[in-house]
Amino acid sequence: MADGGWYDDSDAHDAVQRADRAARFGWTAIAGTAGALGCALIAVAAVSLAAILACVYVVMAADH
Repeated sequence: MADGGWYDDSDAHDAVQRADRAARFGWTAIAGTAGALGCALIAVAAVSLAAILACVYVVMAADH
């Protein structure tokens, strides 16, 4: 009992560090995916607005 090995918790400390790294990676992946989806949504909205404006222009030009 006097060798000091009884209180060795380095394995638990390593496991906590690995879990922290995995959690950071997971949150980074979630944030990246949400950001990419947000950019895609903005792009779809811009293209849709441009298409609507083009249709309105064609309708207005056809009246003359």
